[in-house]
Amino acid sequence: MAEHEDQHFPPENERNGDTITKITGMYEDWFLDYASYVILERAVPGINDGFKPVQRRIMQSMKDLDDGRYNKVANLVGHTMQYHPHGDASIADAMVQLGQKELLIDMQGNWGNILTGDRAAASRYIEARLSKFALEVVFNPKTTEWQASYDGRRKEPIDLPVKFPLLLAQGAEGIAVGLSTKILPHNFNELIQASIKILKGQSFTIYPDFLTGGIADVSNYNDGKRGGKVRIRAKISQLDKSTLVVTEIPYGTTTASLIDSVLKANDKGKIKIKKIEDNTAKDVEILIHLPSGVSPDKTIDALYAFTNCEVSVSPICCIIQEHKPVFIGVKDALRYSTDHTVELLKQELEIKLGELEEQWHFASLERIFIENRIYRDIEEEETWEGVIKAIDKGLKPHIKHLKRPVTEEDIVKLTEIRIKKISKFDIDKAKQLIESLEEKIAEVKSHLDNLVEYAIDYFKKLKEKFGKDKTRRTELKLFEDIVATKVVLRNSKLYINRKEGFIGTSLRRDEYVTDCADIDDIIVFRSDGKMIVTKVDSKTFVGKNIIHAAVFKKKDKRTIYNMVYKDGKSGASFMKRFAVTSITRDREYDLTTGHKGSKVLYFTANPNGEAEVITVNLRAVGSIKKLKWDIDLAELAIKGRGVRGNLVTKHPVKKIELKEKGISTLKPRKIWFDETVQRLNVDNRGDLIGEFTADDRLLIINQKGQLKTIIPNLNTHFDNDMIVLEKWIPNKPISVVYFDGERVKYYVKRFMVEHPDKEEKFITDHDDSKLMIVAMDYRPVAEVIYYKKDLENEIINFEEFISIKGIKALGNQLSKDKIRDINLLDPLPYEEPEMNEVEVVEEEIVDNGKSQSENDSDPAPKGSDDTPNSSDESSDDTAEGTSGNQITLF
Repeated sequence: MAEHEDQHFPPENERNGDTITKITGMYEDWFLDYASYVILERAVPGINDGFKPVQRRIMQSMKDLDDGRYNKVANLVGHTMQYHPHGDASIADAMVQLGQKELLIDMQGNWGNILTGDRAAASRYIEARLSKFALEVVFNPKTTEWQASYDGRRKEPIDLPVKFPLLLAQGAEGIAVGLSTKILPHNFNELIQASIKILKGQSFTIYPDFLTGGIADVSNYNDGKRGGKVRIRAKISQLDKSTLVVTEIPYGTTTASLIDSVLKANDKGKIKIKKIEDNTAKDVEILIHLPSGVSPDKTIDALYAFTNCEVSVSPICCIIQEHKPVFIGVKDALRYSTDHTVELLKQELEIKLGELEEQWHFASLERIFIENRIYRDIEEEETWEGVIKAIDKGLKPHIKHLKRPVTEEDIVKLTEIRIKKISKFDIDKAKQLIESLEEKIAEVKSHLDNLVEYAIDYFKKLKEKFGKDKTRRTELKLFEDIVATKVVLRNSKLYINRKEGFIGTSLRRDEYVTDCADIDDIIVFRSDGKMIVTKVDSKTFVGKNIIHAAVFKKKDKRTIYNMVYKDGKSGASFMKRFAVTSITRDREYDLTTGHKGSKVLYFTANPNGEAEVITVNLRAVGSIKKLKWDIDLAELAIKGRGVRGNLVTKHPVKKIELKEKGISTLKPRKIWFDETVQRLNVDNRGDLIGEFTADDRLLIINQKGQLKTIIPNLNTHFDNDMIVLEKWIPNKPISVVYFDGERVKYYVKRFMVEHPDKEEKFITDHDDSKLMIVAMDYRPVAEVIYYKKDLENEIINFEEFISIKGIKALGNQLSKDKIRDINLLDPLPYEEPEMNEVEVVEEEIVDNGKSQSENDSDPAPKGSDDTPNSSDESSDDTAEGTSGNQITLF
């Protein structure tokens, strides 16, 4: 065997006389060639004209066949195949995509629908022609560079001479080998305006604009470069109390895909809907019907959080520049396009100048030739050479003013002039022609000398001619981040087995706790003073003897926990009030001193910081004189959960009883309205509306003459026609002036809100009725301006003009004379009644870390200090707030 193994047998191909070729280098070359081809010839657009090769060839084919009439798309596709070495399907799809951008192609027939996602009809059934805009800005054979087509039979343009930032107007998307591009479309008029600013040396900013409309947050657009992101939302409004309507959809989605995502979210229990209808035709209209008891505002946020009603798009501006892929920003792309447009305009002017000068040159020669009768000098010449010389000799005395020498070609042209033209030659018309040519030459030279101004005028004419219907469709807005746990539908039920220590959604035989969602966290407190936060699951062990469980709200400073516990080492009892704002999931926290045997004696969870009065009962041990006393927990400061707490007693406690339910000790919550995002917030963004307790309401009035009051909710959506948003004061009158469409008169009325829980209309129901003025002051004053010049302006004191009546009252007629305008003036002075004094504490967590003396069996006085538990290891968990203060609110 060893001998056989040592023998060398040549490969079979060598034995047959074949040679071996290694494929390594070949593979490397072929792959690079393929990648380069896909990048340069298929997927990525060129920066000069904004077209991919297939789009450029389609446009050239349409120009070849253009006669002003529509052509069958199948015919255009077939003609394009003379330039494009690929199948008809890819060409037809590319043409449909170009047409759907509504800029370059004038379409006829069923070209599909970008809103519904419906495909276009077969190419034999639809027709197309170049739009007027395309004919004006895309083509000019005189400034076009040409190259041979793939088979050498025809000439195709290297780049089309596009005099407009078409790449940014249409957008582009493509996946190549090793890279991709995604350039978002921008607004036609905004691009022109930005180009003008570039030419003027001014700064500019451009943002995407989508044909599907919607609302976009472009705060992280990053100039369209890699790493940027644009968030786009559908436009959703409330049709009535149980119906939402989607009127615009995000870019890249269709009504079909959006409806599918809504149905999937409903099936998963993220949202709850009754049914959904798609009434989309020319415009989007998707009706989402809600079951009774489901909040429309919360559902809108949930649609944004869990469906395609909100999508994120990451732009990548990759283009072909000088036969290489380049990553640039949209601002640089627009600057390049603007400079390229200026260069093309310059070339066109130079070509036009050359043509005009040639016309002037020959018109001058023709005039000299006929006016001086030089044609008679050739009558006796017998040879062609003699004729040329005779004409050349006759011209010489008269050509000193010409701008270039006379060539033989010029003389040949003179010999081709017909006798009829010579006989009817009009010297005055010839002079006029030459003068008009000189004026045109001077005009072109002026444009060349003032090229930037000429380019600015060119862009302005484009905007005036083609930009009238190119208004922005996508609304730009900053988005509030939607916290999914706040808007998710809680369609599961949480159960608890307190004794065995289990919580979960599958323990249906045990005690029901609350409704929850699968993305919620649950906070659990046990009788040994331990706390844990864990994710909702079907069944989870959290420790025996559970005393409280609830859905955990992160950063919730308003839920205050009141607790009294016994220290397992000393036997003393301590009390504390604290909030839980941040935790590490599935980690146990000890709320006692950490000693073995510590036990919770009393515990309550208070969603609005309520502080009750409790009764402490001691065991009758030894010579204790005071066995029972009351403690008002409102006198105990809210501090961090890691503090030990204030001493209740050193003696054994028999039991602790609730004596009196408490009221909130938190100060009224300040609420702001951020007009940018049309949302309420508690983060000091926007305009301060006021301070709200649990019973306070917001007053909302819209332009339709409707009002309502609502409990402030940070998830509330506000309509664009809202004109009043303020804290509702029940005894404050509302004064309005409105036009009654049925009676064609102006009326004044003053009224109070009669039904706080109901939306009411306070003007008449006629279609032409409209609200003119809403005055929210106690004693408003207005100025009435009349059409008649002889009538002086009238000052109206609402308080004297009309008394407070019912909300449905017609009101008093303002005037019988024709009114031009009504203006609100400064109100009359009014002193608001003082409110009762209420003592509250700041909504802050106290954790000052000082020690407390334990020399008294009675409760510690208000404001006594505490020491943190030594068992709490996390420094960031205990630092939940600063020292608390007490204030008096008037």
